[in-house]
Amino acid sequence: MKTIGRATFPETPEEAKDWEAEVRYVALERTVLVVARTRIEGKWAAYCKSVHGKNHDDEKWEVLIDGSKLVESIARAIFPEFKDVPYAR
Repeated sequence: MKTIGRATFPETPEEAKDWEAEVRYVALERTVLVVARTRIEGKWAAYCKSVHGKNHDDEKWEVLIDGSKLVESIARAIFPEFKDVPYAR
């Protein structure tokens, strides 16, 4: 595994089998969720979507599926913990 910033990414197909993406979220408001997810190639991206606001732990998955991808500058402002990880374009 290789580490970029605080995130860990697989370097071999064997490592990729057990690798799990890091998923974090921030509620901009109870019904607006921004979700960041690391990607297997060593990058990350963030998405935004309106949600019902009942359970963000469950709703984060629909944001990753149907959310709008944020531009890098906004995503980095919301998730500074990924400052050393390249943003997926």
